[in-house]
Amino acid sequence: MQVTSLLSRQEHAPEHPHEHEHEHDASCATCDHEHAPVRLRQTLIGLIFIINAYVVEWLFDKGATTESMVANFSAMIGAIILGYPIVWTSFKDIRRGILSINELVGIAVLAAFASGDYEIAGLVAFFMLMGEIIETRTAAGARASIESLIKLTPTKARRLLPGGKEEEVAAKELSVGDVIRIRPGDNVAADGVIVSGQGSFNQATITGESLPVDKKPGDDVFAGTQNLTGVLEVRVTRADQDTTLGRVRELILAAEKTKLPIMRIVDQYMGYYTPFVLVIGALVWAFTQNLNNVISVLIIACPCAFILATPTAMVAALSAAARLGVLIKNVGDIEAAARINAFIIDKTGTLTTGKLTVSRLAPLGETKPAELLRMAASAEKFSNHPTAKALGALAEQVGVPLTDPQDFAETAGRGIKARVEGAQIVVGRAQWLRDNGIEDNFSKSVDLDETEGFSLIFAARNGRCIGWVGLRDETRAEARESLASLQESGVRRVAMVTGDRQPVAARVAKEIGCEEVVAECLPQNKVEFVRQIKGRGYRVAVVGDGVNDAPALAAGDIGIAMGAAGSEVAIHSATIALMNNDLRRLPFLVRLSRNTRLVINQNFLVGVVFIIGGMATAAFTPNFNPIIAAILHNVGSLIVVFNSARLVRFGEELEPYQVTASEAKPPGTGERPSASATLQPKLA
Repeated sequence: MQVTSLLSRQEHAPEHPHEHEHEHDASCATCDHEHAPVRLRQTLIGLIFIINAYVVEWLFDKGATTESMVANFSAMIGAIILGYPIVWTSFKDIRRGILSINELVGIAVLAAFASGDYEIAGLVAFFMLMGEIIETRTAAGARASIESLIKLTPTKARRLLPGGKEEEVAAKELSVGDVIRIRPGDNVAADGVIVSGQGSFNQATITGESLPVDKKPGDDVFAGTQNLTGVLEVRVTRADQDTTLGRVRELILAAEKTKLPIMRIVDQYMGYYTPFVLVIGALVWAFTQNLNNVISVLIIACPCAFILATPTAMVAALSAAARLGVLIKNVGDIEAAARINAFIIDKTGTLTTGKLTVSRLAPLGETKPAELLRMAASAEKFSNHPTAKALGALAEQVGVPLTDPQDFAETAGRGIKARVEGAQIVVGRAQWLRDNGIEDNFSKSVDLDETEGFSLIFAARNGRCIGWVGLRDETRAEARESLASLQESGVRRVAMVTGDRQPVAARVAKEIGCEEVVAECLPQNKVEFVRQIKGRGYRVAVVGDGVNDAPALAAGDIGIAMGAAGSEVAIHSATIALMNNDLRRLPFLVRLSRNTRLVINQNFLVGVVFIIGGMATAAFTPNFNPIIAAILHNVGSLIVVFNSARLVRFGEELEPYQVTASEAKPPGTGERPSASATLQPKLA
């Protein structure tokens, strides 16, 4: 029924549109919980008066005039206390020119009150109000993960002043360029870049990752994430509503306000429903001349279960998605995802990590793998090239100690020269070694094809080649599993599109089990491919990184941006954004949308059964008790709410497996180790 919540919204609407845009966001998040005790106290006080009336009638002679007056007066006071919120809401609806289901209950309460059945009027109002309170508190659990976003950002921040002093200021007063200090246990007040210090951050609220992520100077931090260890200084890059959390929060709240087509249809015809029920009530009175039957028909005809069928399921689905870092900008996209039968997925940065990782160490002669890695990574230590970072990351993973190089010199695009442990080291492509006088017999040992996406570098010590290293853009560990899950869920077509060369695309497709590959695509080619697939009758979801794939994302039935945390382009270019890079969110999204549709259909069935069956029973059963009608009405509504609430826990199995122990992130990398970690036994 949700009478009192409607009343609250209507009372505040003229002066304060219910958008939760005023300053007290934290309190707004719990406004339902703050108002609920007031409603509950009022309801219980009214119930006490009704119970008192029954007690007086039971203890004393019903023929006694004084006692009868006391009982009637007590019941009348209770009926007024309980019925006032319902009748007042109905009156405000009529005054605003709205004819809704509230009027049905209001008329039923007034009819019982006017006939002198104060106990019945009070108990009917009591059960309707209790049903609303229970529904509100139950639905609040479905909103828990959404409301938590509103309370995540701290209201205060420690801003650093010249000279190293710090002052406590309101978080909304921060501006871009300010430096703030974050202590262990603090929630980050604004998006920024770490200037000094290291720490481990719980950023599950933004990315859905269950394990903390280590951060170091130069790494980004997001508002609303929690610093677990270390004291850091962060330079603010986005503040207040411009932060990632602010944008995510606003989009989630906006999604709650959107409606599915079926919801809009219900709203459109609800204005005709109330007069229709009143006509039925008049016919029941004409044939039965029994006011109790008429009141029962009006109560049980309230289609609360029918109206709650879709929004409760949608709020629960949005909560489940938000918990796992899946940002759905419009509830219509949940329904659209249920019909998707084709996925078009970008390669670089989506199916692959987008970063070079070491896939092969090939020492020559008597050189050991660990020695090759130590010499090459030490020589590259001062370089910012992706190759140097990949070598350094592998050395850190497998515990190979590095030394600082001497006489370091780097030639852009070719290689480096440095002195390591007294030896002259040259690292780079084959031509770079030849240019530095290294004999050209080392390339004969190479058994990798660079046309398949491998990048080769060679290392020489004191004029002799000691081995080569193969690097490549590593495929994501969960890619094969995720694509297989999509196909198992009924997706008929999965295609990989990329601007990379055909041999590279073929290799990646083979590794992840994708049969359809389209390579060497420009952005406009991707859009044309999407349109071709849609032209064949497929419902297409396009998955990309949200930047160069923006045109294709917009061309699909739904667009899904990967790794959207902190990326404004990703959040705005797609209809759905995955706040991390876990591809397992794709089959989760399909399953969630289909389960949501199933739950909505179940809810509609419950609503129809209770309304049609209840009205028939109330109309044709002599002296049908309106109190029973109120109880049956609430039973139907609660079945719908509890059925929808099952979706809140959907996908919980993903959280423990977000990052496994074998995939634990090395400090400071912010990425999962690549398959190169399997080299560790060979290096030991």
